[in-house]
Amino acid sequence: MTSRERVMTALNHQKPDRTPRLLYGEVIGYVPAVEKLLTEKCAPKTPREYFDMDITGIAANTTRLPRDRFEDWIGKRVKGLSTIPDLPVDEWGVWWRPGSLHHFVHIESPLAGIEDFDRLREYPWPDLDREYRFEGVAEKVASLHTEGLAVASYAGAIYEHAWYLRGLEDTLEDMLLRPQIAHFLFDHTAYYQKSVAVAMARAGVDIIILGDDVAMQTGLTMSLDIWRTFLKPRLRATIKAVKDAYPLAKIFYHSDGNVTSLVPELIEVGVEILNPVQPECVNPAELKQKYGKELAFWGAVSVQKTMPFGTPDDVKNEVRERIRTLGYNGGYILSPAHVLEPEVPWENIMAFFEAADERI
Repeated sequence: MTSRERVMTALNHQKPDRTPRLLYGEVIGYVPAVEKLLTEKCAPKTPREYFDMDITGIAANTTRLPRDRFEDWIGKRVKGLSTIPDLPVDEWGVWWRPGSLHHFVHIESPLAGIEDFDRLREYPWPDLDREYRFEGVAEKVASLHTEGLAVASYAGAIYEHAWYLRGLEDTLEDMLLRPQIAHFLFDHTAYYQKSVAVAMARAGVDIIILGDDVAMQTGLTMSLDIWRTFLKPRLRATIKAVKDAYPLAKIFYHSDGNVTSLVPELIEVGVEILNPVQPECVNPAELKQKYGKELAFWGAVSVQKTMPFGTPDDVKNEVRERIRTLGYNGGYILSPAHVLEPEVPWENIMAFFEAADERI
């Protein structure tokens, strides 16, 4: 099987020749320290080639909009907004101010504290709905397919992009006290998510990545009623638009934490792949037994304990257990639950793929 055949076989709940595998960073990007480690250790090959990963990622083209359009919104807090080329202010106007350790950041939200609706309507949004953002993407996808790879693309978030813009506290308050503002922001973030998702689906991308971190390890960060009111209909609309554009595209949903109570709702709106299946707070084998006919699973190898702090044998044992309990009839993409952090030693990355090579 090619990698793409292997992945699509697994996602169609059939047993492939081996369980598809990758490091999650191959799709959404590695943290700097891990990227440096992989580049050094895998050279002259890429990490994808070195470890024979089955999925790679693709993204929209860079925006041409000038960053100085945010001068009136965050310019007073960001010195050099218009003059420093690599200043980490993204195309949404969010300043990812470097923190004190590794890749951690402080999120500076340009819409925090604003309750004047006329002012909110003036905000300069991204241009992720413009055709030039996707020029050449279909050709790149076709080229990767020719190489035998499955292709995934992150289409953006609804809730997370809103709170990056607004601030987490203000966004949570909006849903309870200022629903008009919450709906306004979610309408915009959902619109851009759907725009990217549909463009990528039309380009032939195999896996459309959606998601919002709506849970902590003890359960959801909001009530189900709140989720159903603000996020569910917008997520459903994005998924329907993707399926209308390219029915073969698979819908991936990411939320850290314990999302067990949300799983039936996700299945209802059309989610087909659940990630990260965080083993510190959910039981992967139980999820497979209960929902394995409707959902495929992606992740489930601990990045809080095993990958950074376990021995190579611990890593191998967990990989074998996940393949045995999640991948026995397909429906599983083997991956660490999230991106690898700098504490993860090279020996444990090697152990992950050595166990993945075994036939169980």
